[in-house]
Amino acid sequence: MIGNKTVVYTSGTFDMLHINHLKMIEYARALGDILIVGVNTDELVASYKSEPIIPFEERIALMKAIKGPDIVIPQKTLDHSEKVEKLHFDIFVVGDDWTGKYDYLKEQGVTVVYFPYGEGVSSSELKNRIYDNYKKLQDKANSHFPIDIETKGSFC
Repeated sequence: MIGNKTVVYTSGTFDMLHINHLKMIEYARALGDILIVGVNTDELVASYKSEPIIPFEERIALMKAIKGPDIVIPQKTLDHSEKVEKLHFDIFVVGDDWTGKYDYLKEQGVTVVYFPYGEGVSSSELKNRIYDNYKKLQDKANSHFPIDIETKGSFC
């Protein structure tokens, strides 16, 4: 708490910004007076899953541009113990795919909320869909030409 204001902190990679990201930020915004959003650096993300498609500088700029966050900061670690002391946040909101991971913050007096993403969009799902669609297009394009065509000369 800062003054009489409830501080909420949420964080994530926010790769390929989508509706579930916005829903979580809107939910976090509604829980307090000040919303701080941490955006995972590329180095942090690479330490636990595949690299983001959107570079860090663009992801943090997108977070700064949307309605909701009061403050947007880089997040370089998944350990938030030190952030609680520095930022004085009262509530931490994170997607329910991290359920249990941040329960240690409760010992520091932080209310931890695991936001239910539910069905639908995730950055990983979007990446898979893009890859699958690209593969289908590639297969379709490759099927137009017989493999055993002999060419004479160069096209260049």
